[in-house]
Amino acid sequence: MTSRIPCDHLRAKIMSATDAAALIGSGSTVGMSGFTGSGYPKAVPLALAARIEAEHDAGRPFRVRVWTGASTGPELDGALAKADGIEFRLPYNSDPIAREKINRGEMEYFDMHLSQVAPMAWQGFLGPLDVAVVEVSGIRPDGSLIPSSSVGNNKTWLDRAEKVILEVNRWQNPALEGMHDIYYGTRLPPHRVPIPLVRPDDRIGQPYLTCDPDRIVAIVETDAPDRNLPFAPPDAAAFAIAGHLLDFFRHEVNKGRLPASLLPIQSGVGNIANAVLTGLVDSPFEDMTAYTEVIQDGMLDLLDAGKLRMASATAFSLSPDAAARINADMGRYRDRMILRPQEISNHPELIRRLGCLAMNGLIEADIYGNVNSTHVMGSRIQNGIGGSGDFARNAYVSIFMTPSTAKGGRISAIVPQASHVDHIAQDVQVLVTEQGLADLRGLSPKQRAQLIIERCAHPDYRAMLADYYARARAGSYGQQSPSLPAEALSWHQRFIETGSMLP
Repeated sequence: MTSRIPCDHLRAKIMSATDAAALIGSGSTVGMSGFTGSGYPKAVPLALAARIEAEHDAGRPFRVRVWTGASTGPELDGALAKADGIEFRLPYNSDPIAREKINRGEMEYFDMHLSQVAPMAWQGFLGPLDVAVVEVSGIRPDGSLIPSSSVGNNKTWLDRAEKVILEVNRWQNPALEGMHDIYYGTRLPPHRVPIPLVRPDDRIGQPYLTCDPDRIVAIVETDAPDRNLPFAPPDAAAFAIAGHLLDFFRHEVNKGRLPASLLPIQSGVGNIANAVLTGLVDSPFEDMTAYTEVIQDGMLDLLDAGKLRMASATAFSLSPDAAARINADMGRYRDRMILRPQEISNHPELIRRLGCLAMNGLIEADIYGNVNSTHVMGSRIQNGIGGSGDFARNAYVSIFMTPSTAKGGRISAIVPQASHVDHIAQDVQVLVTEQGLADLRGLSPKQRAQLIIERCAHPDYRAMLADYYARARAGSYGQQSPSLPAEALSWHQRFIETGSMLP
């Protein structure tokens, strides 16, 4: 496998994952690669977890602080959380073991906008970075690094860390080389300059990561696949949501508010997002582009159909079948995809200037359009805000979508008052469920409430919501956003007590 490391100076630093993990001390802050199950280190975290378990068995506490790009795979978050080895985690987590520890108060978690991680690390607000553990697909003779299937915050980790450990993963397709666009022009205030990207298919950086070879203390050779989960087939609700959105896009094109090729698409991860993307295959829209966080299965379908000209992201988020499909034909896909650092893929100014169409999911929305995308019952974290805030506040059109009910219909996704708010009503322009689409642009809160209840709420809950709204109009302290806080919260309490919000 050393053919992937044709650099004599660095080849001398090859060692086992166990020996590399021994270079990480208890209490260290470790920046690891990885974004939605792609491009994360697979061997060193497992070896570190084994070491932590041995230390705990010997009565010696051992925990680390973990920074990543976003979520990772079970060999990283899952293994370290199971070993009780994570003291602090940022900026996003979807691992079920780590989630339970966070919600039991056994792990500190800083849920933050993904675009802000690299700037905050550079500004020093997050403290020093002791070690970087970064997966790459190869090392070039000059010592530059060929990125893997995600970029995330790798550039920042490699620049900031005192020590660097590289995993060179032979499983990653060598044809990835040339797909990446690593921009090194970002600066801190007062020296910031405009980022020279004006179209999603612009390349403004270089294909490789760089790192001072003297700070590279270990290289571990691996041959392990990324571990993204398969997507469930879209159900009737997902297809209905996709249909409403496609009708909306056609309407906006006919009104002259969108070009015939639409504007750059951003899509959150999940079955509904994939259903929307798949629906675009048979739509009248041609020559589309995507400027987003992750390239999903549906984007491959659009690329194969010739509908999507270019997809720009920071990582893949592909089902196992789609990962096999892209790996079998990486050379062809490489010229139609760009993977960038997430400080660029999620950059608020770029999102606003490019005019992205942002489509993201939610846990619940209230009748005024406030959206909760992170906390179940207001206090239990699910995953995190991810990049939805980066896109929602800055998009040309900010769209949130969800089935109108959850838990088999026993709970409404449309509620009187959101139990936790991640996206305020001013950042939510369109709300879509399988029941219909509410275009909230230019509407007052009271107008929004009536439209959301009429268009988006499930019929089983519509009368309850209308009754609440009528009583709020009669009894609220103010009439801008009429509310009865105690009654609104009782919806959540009722589900905790009975497992149902149905009357």
